[in-house]
Amino acid sequence: MISQRPHEQINTSTSFLDKIFKYSERGSNARTEVIGGLTTFLTMAYIVFVNPAILSDAGMDKSALITVTILATAIGTLIFAFLANAPFALAPGMGLNAFFTYSLVIGEGIHWTQALGVVFISGMIFLILAVTGVRKYIAEAIPKELSIASAAGIGLFLAFVGLKGMGVIAADEATLVSLAEFTPTVIISLLGLVLMGIFEVKKVKGGILISIVITTALSIALGYVELPTSIISAPPSIEPVAFKLDIIGALKFSLIGPIFSFMFIDMFDSLAFLISCCKQMGLEDEDGNVKGLSKMLYADVTSTLIGSLLGTSTVTTFGESAAGIAAGARTGLASVVTAGLFLVTLLFTPLLGVVPGYAASPALVLVGVFMFSSIRQVDFNDSKIAISAFVTILLMPLTYSISIGLCFGFISYIIMHVVANETNKISFTLWIIGALSVINLILS
Repeated sequence: MISQRPHEQINTSTSFLDKIFKYSERGSNARTEVIGGLTTFLTMAYIVFVNPAILSDAGMDKSALITVTILATAIGTLIFAFLANAPFALAPGMGLNAFFTYSLVIGEGIHWTQALGVVFISGMIFLILAVTGVRKYIAEAIPKELSIASAAGIGLFLAFVGLKGMGVIAADEATLVSLAEFTPTVIISLLGLVLMGIFEVKKVKGGILISIVITTALSIALGYVELPTSIISAPPSIEPVAFKLDIIGALKFSLIGPIFSFMFIDMFDSLAFLISCCKQMGLEDEDGNVKGLSKMLYADVTSTLIGSLLGTSTVTTFGESAAGIAAGARTGLASVVTAGLFLVTLLFTPLLGVVPGYAASPALVLVGVFMFSSIRQVDFNDSKIAISAFVTILLMPLTYSISIGLCFGFISYIIMHVVANETNKISFTLWIIGALSVINLILS
């Protein structure tokens, strides 16, 4: 009898988890959920290095950003786990963090506290649109092709920022940009990019993370980076960036475009990704609608608001969650595992802090490749679509601004359809978006 008690206790514990997450109903089990959560963590852990590297360029405290990135990721993922019971992880979005630093703070010349205010306001608008049901009309008004083109354009923008961070490209008075000098750190960074590509081809889980670790270790061995004085310690304080957002300062007419851009990118990236993955998992009703999609979007936008308060750019559903889903994850239990692993990394912040920017920057290039791959869904046989999509994609990296690329995309889409006498494809909402785009460009 005594030997059976541990077994009985395990069954009781498993039953308790099953009551909360209902993984049996979805054809899964606790072990599979744990593996799925671990897989998601390994594929997205690089955000702990990359997000602080990007946001610190905006003048924010890098040590504090490491802690904030981990906390925002863990909190957002736990909210998703318990509110939506789905195997998705959230973190500061790639592209959105670059938009925050390079388009808003550096490009627009505003302070990072105001940029955090922009993120908060965009999140509040997203929440209001979701509660009132207006989100549905905006989602239907934005042409699918422009949504796809914006993802591809952000991919190019990220790759451009990544190459700059690696030191591969540099400013040039004659050609604007040119190939930079191949210093030892540039060579190490290129090695990191090659390793990431190899790991991706070989389908190695956590390939980006492994590459960052290898290039950092090589930098330490060659004397370009100093070893930390300790391996485990209390995480850095978030005080330098937490609750520093300037909402009043962000309430400027000139920032309407960036506010809308943050909301647009977060809304449509999340919608497209969630719908695609949920249908893959069979989480849809008889009419083909995703079950619990509203709760998922509420979890997404709530995480954005919390992230802006903590001191980071827009927190959104991470595409790397697909790796955990592919490993069999079907419920929020997997997300709990992912969040728990991120919280454990708080103990190792001294190690995280030594990662140089040139070791993390190759991740931007590879993520850019992933995002740019969506371009194959654009119908370039239709000139109206081809021109507006091309303008959107091209101008994001060339103007160093995601919002300006979006504005030109919306305007060109409307013009092309007016010229083709197809104004019936332009909704009233899209006309308003076009007008706001014109105003934003004039103010810019």
